[in-house]
Amino acid sequence: MPMKSRIRVITLGVADLERSVQFYEDGLGLPLQGIFGNDADESTVAFFDVNEDMILALYPREWLAKDAKVKPGEQGGAAFSIGQTVASKDEVDAVIDQAANAGATLPEPPRDRVWGGYSGYFQDPDEHLWEIVWNPDLPES
Repeated sequence: MPMKSRIRVITLGVADLERSVQFYEDGLGLPLQGIFGNDADESTVAFFDVNEDMILALYPREWLAKDAKVKPGEQGGAAFSIGQTVASKDEVDAVIDQAANAGATLPEPPRDRVWGGYSGYFQDPDEHLWEIVWNPDLPES
């Protein structure tokens, strides 16, 4: 029987949990569900609602590696990006500007893309790569 796939949580390993919570909550305006666990057993994690069925989790990088029983890896770069879709080109610009005002770096400003959409990139304080996308072929949500 095939597995029913459903990605609902993206967990980012971060260098400084407090700084990252402030970036995502105050800087980008994501609603914080809460900070759970405790530092004593290295279990503190923050959860944000991204939309009605997606959660962004922030976990201290070393603790995430320890929890998964893997070696801490390199952060940032182009190993992957997180894509956020918005309803217009103006919204792409607004989200990118909001991220920049919150301290994000902008490796690629918004522009028209060869595939017919419009997007730009920012990196959060831990260099995780985000692409903010307007795609005319996606329905507005």
